[in-house]
Amino acid sequence: MKILALDLGKFNSVCCFFDSKTRKTKFVTTPTTREHFGVIFHDTKADLVVMEACGPSGWINDLAQHQGHETLVCSTNEEAWRWANVKRKTDRDDALKLARMAAMGELKGVHTPTLEHREFRSLVKYRKTLDGRINKTKNAIRAWFVNHGIEIATGEKAWYSGREHINSFRKPLADCGPDELWKGELDIELTILDSLTEQLTGVVKKLEAIGKNDERIKRVQTIPGVGPRTAEILVACLDDPHRFENGRQVSAYFGLVPRQYQSGETDRNGRITKRGNPLARTILVECAWASLRYNPWAKGVYERICGKQKTRKKKAAIALARKIAVIAWAMLRDEKDWDPKQMIQVTESFGRMPTGLKDSLQNMKPKENADQRKSRLRKEARAAREAAERGASKTTGQNPVKRTSTGSAKPTASKRKATNSPATRSPRSTSQPNEKRQTKTSKPRRARKPVIPA
Repeated sequence: MKILALDLGKFNSVCCFFDSKTRKTKFVTTPTTREHFGVIFHDTKADLVVMEACGPSGWINDLAQHQGHETLVCSTNEEAWRWANVKRKTDRDDALKLARMAAMGELKGVHTPTLEHREFRSLVKYRKTLDGRINKTKNAIRAWFVNHGIEIATGEKAWYSGREHINSFRKPLADCGPDELWKGELDIELTILDSLTEQLTGVVKKLEAIGKNDERIKRVQTIPGVGPRTAEILVACLDDPHRFENGRQVSAYFGLVPRQYQSGETDRNGRITKRGNPLARTILVECAWASLRYNPWAKGVYERICGKQKTRKKKAAIALARKIAVIAWAMLRDEKDWDPKQMIQVTESFGRMPTGLKDSLQNMKPKENADQRKSRLRKEARAAREAAERGASKTTGQNPVKRTSTGSAKPTASKRKATNSPATRSPRSTSQPNEKRQTKTSKPRRARKPVIPA
């Protein structure tokens, strides 16, 4: 078996031609360019091309497959890739070890997404990069005002209603004196902030346009508490759901499983491994906290794991984040949307389900998107106005009168009853208050004393 092992570098790469039968090797150093690798793949008759997972491995893997070679992109996080007590480390030694481990079958390949999906994943990551730059710029602006003893609004108010107050201190750097140079720096940072905000808006609009045409993103968003940003990151990371055999592999892929140390009778679990994409792990935990407000199933899982203990709140949130990732993977694998009844069946298969949680899931309404929510709010506002108008008309006594086909008005039942009652016909005949009033007015008045003139 002839193996071509590539130790990739930013500028130069080392190619190791290894024959597993004769154990002979040959090394070639080549620039990391498409032209040079194209010539090597065209002239080489290798049964397997092995390379490590890194930045340029994507297009090099596509180029090798285009030339008809079988490729293996190996993960550098595996135990077989870690060499201890190595006295000499060179690019040739790395390429040779890569070829020998591939011949022994010790390397584990990783999933290589398509070019379109790699670009989508890069755009999702770049949105978070722009968001981080905006936060960094805002913190720098706040630091200048704090250092000069000037108060500005807290939170997001400073960048909306309080933006005029901040702009009043900006000044071009060329017009600043020796004691107000910070105003020139503030002007530069505010210009950068406006530009970054505009660019972030453009990136978000592009992601939303992609999400409207992607059924996978729409499917993941049906989970209550999962928004478009979380759905985009989950789809970008999972890509092909069939490459995972079970939910345990999905949990390990996101690094949400505990570390394990087992030796003899000792079997200890520690903190989570934190392997995989840190952005996906972060957004999953944020989604877990947000889903407590919208998803009764998530709230039930959180309360069951937390057990009303303050020290277990974060552990329960991480466990809920792992469950959300596994549910999203299962929905993508089975091509099914979120179904509360399915969650009831799955939960009851492991044990008894609380009655309150079961009732809340059965009566749970389907999740709404932005347009559906606006339409529902408009209908509710219209119904509230109509109810208020009906209540106001009742209080003023202007009840609508039903008319017959001939146009004559019919009195209501209450009015007919009121007109036929004897109290209405003779209100002063036998009523008790009128008798009291008569006896009260029949009392004789006191005689006034005569006024004697002085």
